[in-house]
Amino acid sequence: MKLPNTITTTTTAEEELTIRKQPPSPPQQPRVQSMLQWWRRWTVLVAAIWIQAFTGTNFDFSAYSSDMKSSMGVSQSRLNYMAVASDLGKALGWSSGFAIAYFPVSGVLFVAVTMGLVGYGVQWLSIADVIDLPYSLVLVCCSLAGLSICWFNTVCFILCVRHFKSNHSLALSLVVSFNGISAALFTLGHEVISGKSSASSDIYLLLNSLIPLIVSILALWPVLTNPNSSESDTSRTHDESRIFVVFNVLALITCFYLLLPSLDTHLASSPRWHFLGAIFLLLFPLCVPFLDYILRALEPCFHHYRSGYAVVNIEEPKIHKNHHEIDADEGCDQVRLGEEHSLGMLVCSIEFWLYYVAYFCGGTIGLVYSNNLGQIAQSLEQSSSNAKSLVTLFSAFSFIGRLLSSTPDFTRKKLAYLTRTGWFTISLLPTPLAFFILAYSPQTYQTGLLKVATALIGLSSGFVFAAAVSITSDLFGRNSVGVNQNIVITNIPIGSLFYGYIAGSIYDTNASVGTVSDSVVCVGSNCYFVTFLFWGCFSVLGFVCSLFLFIRTRPVYHRLKQSQM
Repeated sequence: MKLPNTITTTTTAEEELTIRKQPPSPPQQPRVQSMLQWWRRWTVLVAAIWIQAFTGTNFDFSAYSSDMKSSMGVSQSRLNYMAVASDLGKALGWSSGFAIAYFPVSGVLFVAVTMGLVGYGVQWLSIADVIDLPYSLVLVCCSLAGLSICWFNTVCFILCVRHFKSNHSLALSLVVSFNGISAALFTLGHEVISGKSSASSDIYLLLNSLIPLIVSILALWPVLTNPNSSESDTSRTHDESRIFVVFNVLALITCFYLLLPSLDTHLASSPRWHFLGAIFLLLFPLCVPFLDYILRALEPCFHHYRSGYAVVNIEEPKIHKNHHEIDADEGCDQVRLGEEHSLGMLVCSIEFWLYYVAYFCGGTIGLVYSNNLGQIAQSLEQSSSNAKSLVTLFSAFSFIGRLLSSTPDFTRKKLAYLTRTGWFTISLLPTPLAFFILAYSPQTYQTGLLKVATALIGLSSGFVFAAAVSITSDLFGRNSVGVNQNIVITNIPIGSLFYGYIAGSIYDTNASVGTVSDSVVCVGSNCYFVTFLFWGCFSVLGFVCSLFLFIRTRPVYHRLKQSQM
């Protein structure tokens, strides 16, 4: 008869124990803190976007190069040496990788600001006739300015890798893409200050020196944010990929918005409102994490479908090898995906040299072309405003190419046969096509084909610049990307010197002394005809090297994919 009482007592005790174990309903404050924590994490990505958008200062060189050439009274070859000096500064970019290992990110950021402020500021004082600088000192300032760009880039790379471990490839592709719109933004800023009809271009150098300082101060608070590991990377992956899709859509909108100066629109005729609209588009991503957090909170009330995009976490690849694979990997030239590579391993790797030459004959040629764009337009008797519109066109399509570099992350399931190096190979196809179009374009359609070729080269080189960071991370180690990527881009000063020397020598051979200044001026299609042929042949070589790189690395990518299943 006592059994029921005992059972009842025991049951009641268990219920009380269960009730005690149940956590109380969370108050509102932790939910708000969680939302703010989620938002602040994304402000780091937005800050990196701002830094990249306003520190691609090497892309507007062609906008003021003609004025600098006439102001200093130098030949085309000596002007190209100034571009080479800027790129030569990037040869020391590996120093930023070592600096980031011993100093805080904010310290490295403001060292970059100081170098850019001095490098571009002194050049502005020279072109504005405030001070008279010898040519050798101008070269030093160009190198210092070029080095600052590498330090800015390293800061952004590290922020993406530390704060978005699962989706660092998406973060890198997105952030690096905004580096391509710098020239368009500075062109808008120049028009706001000087007016659309102004022929003076010394304002570009002033903006190059001051704007990165202002943006770095604004980005300082997010940069100081420590990586938060309160949520697992697995739980973040789907939510992050959804926000990355929104960010990429906003980036495309920003790109087409910046193309409006090329169209006959009312907004394009008002540089001030156009510039304010661009700033709004750069600020709007701060609202996206809030909106996403609200949607996630309301998900239980709606039938939410999952995105078809799949992002693979390659943070810790676990590749099961048999004995034959282990023996093959011990060879010096076998690429081991995701494994950290030292300098000795890089130099010993065949894949590294294929990658190096492909970059040298692909993206670097595009950069040299953009540096010569002002003189190319001048030789074809284009006006100063047309030359600036070409700079904007190159910048916008470079931005699109950089955005497209994230394609492998979104199409990994549907296009499994195309690895990241495969997309890299495809991206190099437009470059030789564009140079051969420029070389053999008829006089009647020369202006239109110049725009088409500029867009193609910008698209191709933009993809290469952005995809290179992720490829370096994939093939040679994520943790070493700050050093290894700066080793890879040492090809830029070499290519700038080599391709620039070819272009400058051919230009000066066909040039005559100008009537306004002592600088030499070449007019006619023969100024760059042979140069375009040379560049086109070298870009074909780059495509062939990238094809071999794709063939050699494809099994490794597929082996990594199988290990993730």
